Amino acid sequence: MKMKKLGRTGLMVTENSFGALPIQRIDQKSAMELLHMAYDAGINYYDTARAYTDSEEKLGAAFHDRRSSIVISTKSQGKTKQQVLDDLDTSLKNLRTDYVDILQLHNIASLPDPQDPDGIHAALEEARKQGKCRFIGITSHRRPVAEAAAKSGLYDTVQFPVSHISPQEDIDLIDLCGKLDVGFIAMKALSGGLITCAQAAYAFFQQIPNAVPIWGIQKKEELQQFLDCAQQGITMTPELQAVIEKDRKELAGNFCRGCGYCMPCREGIQINTIARLPQLLRRSPWQQYMTEEWCKEMEKVENCRRCGACESKCPYGLNCTQLLRESLEDWKQFRKEKGYTDHID
Repeated sequence: MKMKKLGRTGLMVTENSFGALPIQRIDQKSAMELLHMAYDAGINYYDTARAYTDSEEKLGAAFHDRRSSIVISTKSQGKTKQQVLDDLDTSLKNLRTDYVDILQLHNIASLPDPQDPDGIHAALEEARKQGKCRFIGITSHRRPVAEAAAKSGLYDTVQFPVSHISPQEDIDLIDLCGKLDVGFIAMKALSGGLITCAQAAYAFFQQIPNAVPIWGIQKKEELQQFLDCAQQGITMTPELQAVIEKDRKELAGNFCRGCGYCMPCREGIQINTIARLPQLLRRSPWQQYMTEEWCKEMEKVENCRRCGACESKCPYGLNCTQLLRESLEDWKQFRKEKGYTDHID
């Protein structure tokens, strides 16, 4: 498997790297098998976070005896210096290691003050001074924040959502990081599961030598798709470019990426799934959204108070309540077209 250099860190990581958020959704045995499958195939970089429930613990169980062979990054959502340092100590315990390679501030809305001795940037510097992390970075869903972090010279890495349906402004951020020798970590490289052609996604990142995609992987068959791409030496072809153009036409613009930062909803609405339901109905097995249980979930949309809480938390500035209403109407029509007559009126 080819390697990519993660900017000024000098870390050489695999072109297929592992986003460990989804392993929180599977049991320990399944997670261990999946992680060992990735390791045995040569994948050496694993990204997790304190907020991903037991993801760190599963990584620790899988890799505590081969720590020197892998690169680990984790994240803290702490709001103070002490909270970040406490998070890191918990992460180290869970990961069964005495250091992480990259410690990141998780989905920050603005850059912290580097001069604040009790601030979260100071926590990163303190952790590095103590040898508990080797490099520091940020993750954000807001392009201006990611750009500012790269230009500041204070961070070794930037993690930001980019896929082949991203607007050019987002893709330009990768070039900026390359010029500044900042490591670029591409999250949501499958746009929250809406991109379904692994070959096209893989080929897209093959063209960008300084962008490291961390594929969110939950199943062995998902992992195998990217291992096959590497083994077969997939590169961009006219056929794959056509797939990308089709995806861009259907998905670009005002759509939900499924990041989940709008949650939780006071009315229990699954905003980050329902807001992108029109795409999911047409890009994944649709039968799962026709069940009696799912009908009850859709009924909750009728209870939306339009309180605006979801909009205030959406890093993409989406009109979430409007997307919910549009998704509900689309779901009703889709259900009718599939021959169901008991849909919500």
